[in-house]
Amino acid sequence: MSKEFRVLSPTAILGYGFPEASFKRGMERKPHLIGVDAGSTDPGPYYLGAGKSFTNRAFVKRDLTYMITAGVAAGIPVVIGSAGGSGAKPHLDWCHEIIREIAKENGLTFRMAVIPADIAKKTVLEALANGRIQPLSFVPEATAKDVEESVHIVAQMGCEPIIKALGMGAQVVLAGRCYDPACFAAVPISQGYDKGLAMHMGKILECGAIAATPGSGADCVLGTLTADSFILETLSDKRVFTPMSSAAHTLYEKSDPYHLPGPGGAINLTATSFTELPGGRVEVKGSRYEKTERYFLKLEGVRTIGYRTVSIAGTRDPIMISKIDEILPQVEAQVRSMMKNPSPSDRLIFHVYGKNGVMGVMEPLTDAVSHELCIIIEALCATQEAADTLCSVTRSTLLHYGYEGRIATAGNLAFPFSPSDVPMGATYTFSLYHLMEVDDPCMFPINIEEYINGEVRK
Repeated sequence: MSKEFRVLSPTAILGYGFPEASFKRGMERKPHLIGVDAGSTDPGPYYLGAGKSFTNRAFVKRDLTYMITAGVAAGIPVVIGSAGGSGAKPHLDWCHEIIREIAKENGLTFRMAVIPADIAKKTVLEALANGRIQPLSFVPEATAKDVEESVHIVAQMGCEPIIKALGMGAQVVLAGRCYDPACFAAVPISQGYDKGLAMHMGKILECGAIAATPGSGADCVLGTLTADSFILETLSDKRVFTPMSSAAHTLYEKSDPYHLPGPGGAINLTATSFTELPGGRVEVKGSRYEKTERYFLKLEGVRTIGYRTVSIAGTRDPIMISKIDEILPQVEAQVRSMMKNPSPSDRLIFHVYGKNGVMGVMEPLTDAVSHELCIIIEALCATQEAADTLCSVTRSTLLHYGYEGRIATAGNLAFPFSPSDVPMGATYTFSLYHLMEVDDPCMFPINIEEYINGEVRK
């Protein structure tokens, strides 16, 4: 084990981009690893269900071209986690194709490991039957129906499959759905560095410069791991790390300030310290990894719940704004009375921005009055045709609805786009957001490819 291990994190999510100058500055520091988290559930269930990436292909290829060409030239590992955003087979294949293009266009020679994260329904059903599936705190118990109706099911792999792939000689690791810190922590852990420190550093690095001040999802940072600490630093003169920004990001997406759970264990932060260093750097000490008795993987699965159409409109009429809570239910009632054989499952939702569009019924500022409102009409139905119909009738009814005191005669709404109605296609919801106990953390298959001057050989 060397005295220190340096990790370059180019961006918060693959495809967000980064300044070329920051990346070059990072490579000048001679990192031992380039890691990037390519996915998240933050954009919701649609992308997992549809098999599409929530980041743009051109920018994913741009980011990967910098990373892979630099990594191959430097002879260091490049690890990509949650490929394609959601990390299921279509996302993994999509990212795999991009890497093949990069290798061919640049005549690169390297060994790559591709690790799918898809979990077969049979495997999940067996685990369910054996009592090895448990819900997270905010979701109900899983059922066989939830499993059967799922379009895609993935599991967040930990460090173990990546470490195994590295042991097979892989220089580039392309992983499906992955525990965010794993793609940063696996390599140093395999070289003997403390797991608690490595995982905690990975937790911060996976979001790139978001943890810096001012934060950015599109800039590079460097993490340096030593025997008893790690040091965070930015690679742009525009931003710095502070103890506050580092500690705050440690708590990012976490409900417990002292324990950060993941596959097979948790990071214990009860003795963690954050110390400011010269040059906008922060040193972190005291983080410990605590292994759990049983090894759990987080499952993510989605099912189709219908089809969606939306229409976006604005109003600046103070009379309409003052009566909007009365008008919208009346409009919905009129629309449903006009529909022939309406389905009880059809949903009509109004999102009123300028009033409570973000928080909904949880909005605490109930007395605030805006001079304008944005109203999004959302229709969710069993078919796209039904959603189109419900949205269209609602939009025209609201446009000309005659509320008490109305002065306008031409219409109540302003539409920024034509056409006004936008079919959104299939709509998904999470069917599985549960933990599955497994015996083998390396249950994920590893496929090795050799690239010789850009040509692939399996």
